[in-house]
Amino acid sequence: MTTVAGNAFRTLLTAGGILVVVGSMFAAASIYDFTLPSIDGKPMPLSSYKGKVVLMVNVASKCGYTPQYSALEAIYTKYKDRGFVVLGFPANNFGAQEPGTNEEIKTFCSTKYQVTFPLYAKVSVKGEDTTPLYQYVTREANPAVAGEIKWNFTKFLVDRSGKVVQRFEPAVKPDSPELTGAIEKLLGQ
Repeated sequence: MTTVAGNAFRTLLTAGGILVVVGSMFAAASIYDFTLPSIDGKPMPLSSYKGKVVLMVNVASKCGYTPQYSALEAIYTKYKDRGFVVLGFPANNFGAQEPGTNEEIKTFCSTKYQVTFPLYAKVSVKGEDTTPLYQYVTREANPAVAGEIKWNFTKFLVDRSGKVVQRFEPAVKPDSPELTGAIEKLLGQ
């Protein structure tokens, strides 16, 4: 990590060999200020989801909550034509429940759960190596949703302007009335 004028810059080399420099001279204003590699290793800016309601989820393939992939895909399919997207962020922070490579994760998600929503490359959502996006959503984005991620399948609901507005813990199923009601409210605005 390099620090310039009190601002941290991290240089990361992903498995796909892409060099990513994260950090800036200004604080993030929304999730749109972040670009991370896709599950295929290509840069995938969150700004490409401007104007959409976003559900960010840290996912894992070997977790008790892994069957939530089915409900995540179902709500993505149900609402995507209305401006909704689910973004999956595989993470191996809890019980080594996401040990696979990005290619293995992608294959698992597409064959076992027929996932079509966007997946990012594996990240860290907790600890010293937390990816800057998750530092932002858990510390800076909204004090009402701040706090360390406790387990896989924690969900952050983001409005059409890129602001994190609600957090749902892992036990809240993606297709629960609580979560779908919050999505529908944002889609109606």
